[in-house]
Amino acid sequence: MHRSRLSTLLIDVPADAAEASAAFWAATLGVSAEPVEGEPQFTSLRGVIGDLVTAVQGLDSPDAAPRYHLDIETDDVAAETARLTSLGAEEVAEWQGCHTLRAPGGQLLCVIPQHSGDKFDRLATTWP
Repeated sequence: MHRSRLSTLLIDVPADAAEASAAFWAATLGVSAEPVEGEPQFTSLRGVIGDLVTAVQGLDSPDAAPRYHLDIETDDVAAETARLTSLGAEEVAEWQGCHTLRAPGGQLLCVIPQHSGDKFDRLATTWP
């Protein structure tokens, strides 16, 4: 048995466009753009959608394309990855304990380790 929840909506952009993108989205959504301490590739857009973390992520990859992706936070990355692949997702990468999957419609999502403390305890779904 494990638990998971939708934790994050990321707006992925090439690293050189991250600052302008964060400023645009902050102004568009009426929130502030705040750097994430210790994670310079992220700029938080706090308070956009309740308990859902929303941020701009600057990607250094030469093939980085503007897109959106979701993070699924879990207390068992292997079990959640297996659950999602059994539902039709395809694993496309693994990086620092996180698994990147492609949903049947082509969207990207990442399965990430639990990190949100009480939010996770309040909002996670328990899976058999």
